[in-house]
Amino acid sequence: MSDIIQPDWPAPANVHAFTTTRNGPGASQLPYYRFNLGARCGDDPAAVARNRDTLRAHYALPGEPLWLHQVHGIDVVRDDGRRDEPMADASVTAETGSVLAVLTADCLPVLFCNQAGTEVAAAHAGWRGLAAGVLEETVAAMRSPATELMAWLGPAAGAARYEIGEDVRQAFLRHDAGSEAAFTPTRPGHYLIDLPAIARRRLAAVGVSRVYGGEFCTLADIRFYSHRREQRTGRMASLIWLA
Repeated sequence: MSDIIQPDWPAPANVHAFTTTRNGPGASQLPYYRFNLGARCGDDPAAVARNRDTLRAHYALPGEPLWLHQVHGIDVVRDDGRRDEPMADASVTAETGSVLAVLTADCLPVLFCNQAGTEVAAAHAGWRGLAAGVLEETVAAMRSPATELMAWLGPAAGAARYEIGEDVRQAFLRHDAGSEAAFTPTRPGHYLIDLPAIARRRLAAVGVSRVYGGEFCTLADIRFYSHRREQRTGRMASLIWLA
């Protein structure tokens, strides 16, 4: 479908995953532009509720997604059937039909599965969560060995456009001096940051070497919501489940 982005990765056939775009069949009005799925960005709650209902029906999801109350942290929850939006930035499941979801509009969504197709996870990795270790915590929460996992990096602010300050750069360098290569100086005290490159380094360090995606830039591509580009805007959902 042209209104979603599907991972280009060698996942087992029973693993289903995609990221929505703002061009989906939604009810949101400007500046949220049609298919906003975020309930905490200022959109009409009724429109968001309709969009979430449409998401489930139009894309034939097997159940209501586990929506998270994301806080740019590192907490990971296992789907136990609750649908009260637990405060976390990642989720894990081994249950068939359990749909995991993370919301983004420049932050990096990362989807995981194992080679056997028996476990999946979804993580929201903005710079704060990425620096603090949300990807490492997600891998640790999965029951599969890291060497049996693969990950897909979804649409996020790209390395050619995402400018940050020295404080953000130092947050990463304190953890890994080798991540220096992911920063390109632009002007005094400011740098372009390559979030996908850092994500690959962090995942490789915990044993996840099969990492795909990372080529879609939310700042450059108007199919995607971008908080940096538009300030008041909606959120895409990256979803994954086992069939």
